[in-house]
Amino acid sequence: MSEDKDKPKSNAGAVHKAAMNPRQQKARRRFLRSVGLAVGMAGISLMGFVPVLQSHQSRMRLRPPGALGEHEFLASCIKCGQCVQVCPVEAIKLSDFLDGFGSGTPYLDARTQACDFSCDGLQCVLACPTGSLTHEMSYPAQTRMGFARLDKPKLCLARKGLGFEGKVRTPEFDGLFRYTEIDRWNPIPVRDRDFDLEICDLCVRHCPIEIRRQQCAEGNPPSGDPNQCPPLPAISLEPLPSGDGKMRMTPVIHKGCVGCGACEMVCPTEPASIVIDIDKTADMV
Repeated sequence: MSEDKDKPKSNAGAVHKAAMNPRQQKARRRFLRSVGLAVGMAGISLMGFVPVLQSHQSRMRLRPPGALGEHEFLASCIKCGQCVQVCPVEAIKLSDFLDGFGSGTPYLDARTQACDFSCDGLQCVLACPTGSLTHEMSYPAQTRMGFARLDKPKLCLARKGLGFEGKVRTPEFDGLFRYTEIDRWNPIPVRDRDFDLEICDLCVRHCPIEIRRQQCAEGNPPSGDPNQCPPLPAISLEPLPSGDGKMRMTPVIHKGCVGCGACEMVCPTEPASIVIDIDKTADMV
């Protein structure tokens, strides 16, 4: 046993490598590089299946106005980012590698920054070179991004019969919104606005569709274009029966909702009482 321990360990691999001529060594290195490259490419390709391992809902994204159906959108979007560059409120972001095959495609996070249709002409649609954001759509009311839903009715201030005073979100919140009564063309930080409301109606007063309906009712359609007037309401506050004599209201979502996310962005409760269902549109309700 002791003699075996004293024997030098085999160094056959090193001897074999030394015995190869320079041409063989070069070929061996080329082979190993090829194997490494193949493994790396396979790993990158498999990253596309990351979302497949997640739930269906977690893989979905709120797409910009005019986006085709998800499969068509992913097949036609060339990830050029031009829609990102033209968005007035910088609502559109590009997804990361965790989106797998959808990495690099545009999406919105409504709670962080909704689409407020600050561009009456839908600049993201106009900028899209492939029609992934369909060129057949010209006005905000025609889009189908998603559909709002009262997700946490117990938190909703209006349903509690409560008003709202102060700023909608924390001082750190960077979300923008175009308040036409302040600046017709330039969106301003939501955190700069102060509100004093007897009954909270922030979701209704920030709805771009309802804002346009009000402008049209007053004879001032956006950009002076009557075609900008939405044909259907999107959201309203309606009386909620209560047995305590307190005035309570509840948000009601109508078929004019386009899923822009403005209501979710400005909802003052944490978490937001109202959210956007990404897998549902007004055409489905």
